[in-house]
Amino acid sequence: MNAPVLANVKCSECPIRHRAVCSRCDTDELAVLEQIKIYRNFKAGDQVFWRGEPMDYVASIVSGVATLGKTLEDGRTQMVGLLLPSDFIGRPGRSKVEFDVTAVTDVTLCCFERQPFERLLVATPRIAQRLVEIALDELDAARDWMLLLGRKTAREKIATFIDMLVQRNSVDHGITPALALALPLTREEIANYLGLTLETVSRHLSALKSEGVLNFSDRRNFVVTDLEALRAISGDESDDCL
Repeated sequence: MNAPVLANVKCSECPIRHRAVCSRCDTDELAVLEQIKIYRNFKAGDQVFWRGEPMDYVASIVSGVATLGKTLEDGRTQMVGLLLPSDFIGRPGRSKVEFDVTAVTDVTLCCFERQPFERLLVATPRIAQRLVEIALDELDAARDWMLLLGRKTAREKIATFIDMLVQRNSVDHGITPALALALPLTREEIANYLGLTLETVSRHLSALKSEGVLNFSDRRNFVVTDLEALRAISGDESDDCL
């Protein structure tokens, strides 16, 4: 966690200002947050947190992508979640980290000292309310992921993963499916995340390309050319799950 500290961006100018844990704060409340926050930068591949280490701060992801994972006693690892811009890391009231957090791209965090942040939750109901909303959204996502891992086919899993990226980018950046997106993970990492093999992921991504659902310009960058077909393949044609 010895990442360089960056110059703070004013809360009013933050790119995640309207969807992060501070999104409902007024001017005075933002001024209090300014006093306990620092920005930290991590390079792709850096370990942000190790499971079990003391948690000195909680944080929101400002930019980049990180993974949540656990390592079993025999050395096997399992990725259990993706962290994207505006997602919150840490749990107030817990003094230790529950998961390994790894930067898969360059990541910038807006970090709040844990104990002052916990005191602020008591004094500022709007922050506490927003944190509860974020936690409930994560619970919904976890339940959806249980369905995906337990019941969906490999083809449905991959289509659901791509649709999740489309929806999140639309929310975060106003990007429509017709514009360029990028896989935040390597194909091997996607396989780990979805409980598949590398060969299966590559085969189904190639099939989606040949069917005209996706158009890849290289191994990471793509366009969704048929969103309706993608959602039909995923088994969930609803577009309001995020």
